[in-house]
Amino acid sequence: MLAFVLRRLFQALIVMLTVGFIAFLLFQFVGDPVTNLMGQDATAEQREQLRAELGLDQPFFVQFAHFVGNALQGEFGISLRQGRKVSALIAERFPATLELAAVSALIGLLLGIPLGVYAALRRGSFMSQAVMTGSLLGVSLPNFLIGILLILVFAVLLKWLPSFGRGDVVALGPFTTGLLTADGIKHLLLPAFTLALFPMALVLRLVRSEMLEVLRTDYIKFARARGLPDRLVYFGHALKNTLVPVITIAGLQLGGIIAFAIVTETVFQWPGMGLLFISAVQFADIPVMAAYLCLIALVFVTINLAVDLLYFAVDPRLRIERGAAGH
Repeated sequence: MLAFVLRRLFQALIVMLTVGFIAFLLFQFVGDPVTNLMGQDATAEQREQLRAELGLDQPFFVQFAHFVGNALQGEFGISLRQGRKVSALIAERFPATLELAAVSALIGLLLGIPLGVYAALRRGSFMSQAVMTGSLLGVSLPNFLIGILLILVFAVLLKWLPSFGRGDVVALGPFTTGLLTADGIKHLLLPAFTLALFPMALVLRLVRSEMLEVLRTDYIKFARARGLPDRLVYFGHALKNTLVPVITIAGLQLGGIIAFAIVTETVFQWPGMGLLFISAVQFADIPVMAAYLCLIALVFVTINLAVDLLYFAVDPRLRIERGAAGH
């Protein structure tokens, strides 16, 4: 187990260094930060002085080492557009993105798993076919189109829910949440469901496929032959083994939800990191872009590591195989 964890940590370190190097290249080859900070009217002496203060006169790998050291402390410099620390901007925006991603993932799992089980156990029925058709639409339609349609129906025509913003939030230390206010929940529903539709459809189809595969295995046939009730066979044996591959997909989808919330946050003007990144791209705000890239990579690496460890703990076959290989 220790060797497995150490190997995964080493792989995570390599991935983060690679992503950090790519983010560092943004500073080197996408515009001149000195020009962005001082403008065109600065003298040559002022430019050289600022370049020395920023460490841009150092060799390439020395600058990269300083970049990594600052990144480990959560420092990515000053936003070229807003003139504030990037770390402060991220601290303000990250709670909104995390809240949206967590609620979206919860919706996807709470709806996707039961609907997938139903579609597997009642395959061929009209409702099962309707569920699978809906899942196909969820996988196929882009997020921005789903968001616009939901805004049209629930915000414009029915006027039930707001179409943009985060609403009222409550501060819990450094973290802010809208889940404790009625207005915050109303503002969260449309973007959360929009973001949850794709992972929900993906989990639904995966659970159905795995459930059908497990129901054809010998141990399920033996369980039925022993006279066990259908509920115990389906939910005590079949579903338990069906959820093993779902763990991996759910973990990766959580990272994907955080990374690809950009479109949803833009459509609903949700004040999260995705909207911050879009603004940074429009104004070539390199420090914000680099920080976003590193943070999203860290989220993916952390989630993948957690999923690997959970998968190792849930699936006994991996432990048996590794134990046999060690002997």
